[in-house]
Amino acid sequence: MYVYKIVAHEEDGHYWSSCPDIPEARSVGDTLEELLENAVEGITLALSIYVERRQLLPEPTERGDHPVRLPVITITKALLWDMMLRRKMTRGDLAERLGISPTAAGRLVDFEHTSKLKSLENALTLFSLRLEVTAVDSYAIGTPPITYMGVQP
Repeated sequence: MYVYKIVAHEEDGHYWSSCPDIPEARSVGDTLEELLENAVEGITLALSIYVERRQLLPEPTERGDHPVRLPVITITKALLWDMMLRRKMTRGDLAERLGISPTAAGRLVDFEHTSKLKSLENALTLFSLRLEVTAVDSYAIGTPPITYMGVQP
């Protein structure tokens, strides 16, 4: 869930990326490894654009070459945002239902703000959701280390 893939492009010994699922996401790096690290920030910043526009986040597809594993906090914010839009809930509605300030509610879906996981978990309960985090042995499946976040309705 929310694992986007990028395409790495090499030019003159440097790398830049494109993301077929999120055209706004770009990143650069001097090495492929650095590019993949920077792609997390590039995708996260691009997701912020969708929140500003009050749009659903793009669904990840299999297009692209390199999977980018987003942090659990980012994935949880993405899930919360999508649930809010699907239920036509505003940040003000979220604040009222959680008994928090509108500013605090806005931070829960602000990808550039580091929210507490407990606060995000609490917000997901409004949609009858809870988090389950599973560690996966990345060497057994041949990919970089990952943390997978599953959602149980």
